Amino acid sequence: MSEAAQLQWSEAGEARSARWRSEAGVPPPRRVQVADDRLNADTAYRLACEGTGLLWRGDFQNARQLLQALARRIDRKPRKPAGSPAEAFHFHRQAQAQRARTLGMVLIPFDADHHVPLRRAPDVAAACQEAYGGSDEPYVASLRELLGLIGAHEWRKKGVEIAALRGRIHPHYGVFSPVRGEYVDLVARAPLPPGTTLAFDIGTGTGVLSAVLAQRGVERIVATDMDVRALACAGDNVARLGLAPRVALQQADLFPEGRAPLVVCNPPWVPARPSSALEHAVYDPDSRMLRGFLGGLAGHLAAGGEGWLILSDLAEHLGLRPREQLLQWIEAGGLQVAGRLDARPQHPKASDPGDPLHQARARELTSLWRLKARDSA
Repeated sequence: MSEAAQLQWSEAGEARSARWRSEAGVPPPRRVQVADDRLNADTAYRLACEGTGLLWRGDFQNARQLLQALARRIDRKPRKPAGSPAEAFHFHRQAQAQRARTLGMVLIPFDADHHVPLRRAPDVAAACQEAYGGSDEPYVASLRELLGLIGAHEWRKKGVEIAALRGRIHPHYGVFSPVRGEYVDLVARAPLPPGTTLAFDIGTGTGVLSAVLAQRGVERIVATDMDVRALACAGDNVARLGLAPRVALQQADLFPEGRAPLVVCNPPWVPARPSSALEHAVYDPDSRMLRGFLGGLAGHLAAGGEGWLILSDLAEHLGLRPREQLLQWIEAGGLQVAGRLDARPQHPKASDPGDPLHQARARELTSLWRLKARDSA
């Protein structure tokens, strides 16, 4: 979304406008109505479904309650019956997108210093500063996005306990949190190739896998990512853990220069279009990162080295990418499988029969594929 995007509305008989902010790149609503505590939930739901933004001028806590009331109305709608796991996935994504659009219609004004000029509004300046940076003009954003910023700020302060590190990782806003610990545990217990003094961590994110490798004794890790937020987050985390001297951060699309005895990558595991920056860690259109890693890995492995591909097979159970396709990409990259470690996910959705993707999640495995170049295997 362009930095110059403007929200326009009429208030007290005057035409007004303000800068529009959306980290997900959502355009500003074309129709805006000023709203306050007198607006009932049914009317708000009808207006939001029609695409009318509700610029809130009432009590902040009442706006939160209104958002919860809208969510209840959305969640009461019956799900479309699906004839296949792939169809269930696409219906689920459509429902998620529609839910996000509707809930995103409750809008909150901000002063230039990230202060919210509403009754009983919390101090959100620190959370907004972390996500938006500095601000020199008033703006408007959705309440739903603001609550996400607040939640991310709390996660960043509190951190996520990582058993394999005996420490905590502090995710920044827009960087995927390592809440699914099974993939970290796989990297913590896979046997290191002999003589591994150097490793590449491709798409480092929070830096959690670099930290695990450093604690395992790898002397130097080169961690890459395209996202400057991820690089800042990884730098913060390895510094907190006292591992910064071992981890070099580089902004790069996949690989750094050179070869290493170990190259590690945990790419997005579902070939679908992301709807926000955070979803890039989960959804990868046409498996671009996965294919790029497999296609370039052999050229970045030292003699006898290994590439560790950490990947969920959820896409296979959803009918979005067959196992045969993955094996073909491995072979086409001049690679062969030297071994594999598997783990079952422990996150709550894996055992929730009410989840629309439960049939696929119940069968999901996360695997660490040990790959070697065919000419050195």
